[in-house]
Amino acid sequence: MACWVVPLLAMLIGVIGRKTTGRKDAQGFWLTIMLLGGALFGIIDHLWYGELLLIGPAWMLDLTLGGVITTGIITSWGVIVFKPKIHDSLRGLSYHLGILKKTTLE
Repeated sequence: MACWVVPLLAMLIGVIGRKTTGRKDAQGFWLTIMLLGGALFGIIDHLWYGELLLIGPAWMLDLTLGGVITTGIITSWGVIVFKPKIHDSLRGLSYHLGILKKTTLE
């Protein structure tokens, strides 16, 4: 029942990394907030069911689930952050290849 540990550790590693490098970009801040939200959701869920610090026989599966949750959070963050850049690149490539045509209104 420790699936919340993995996003919490990822958030702490990110915060420590940002503090040591001195980076203060918005993307890193939002990744930290999203990871913290995932960890808090897991903590509240397990607290609600009385399983917060319960370590069962399948603790590796719990950590694997935490890894999947963390991967989902980071993937969602990546889509949010990099979609505008990818979209503009694909649009430029489409114009270059002739797939899209520039039109002028006269």
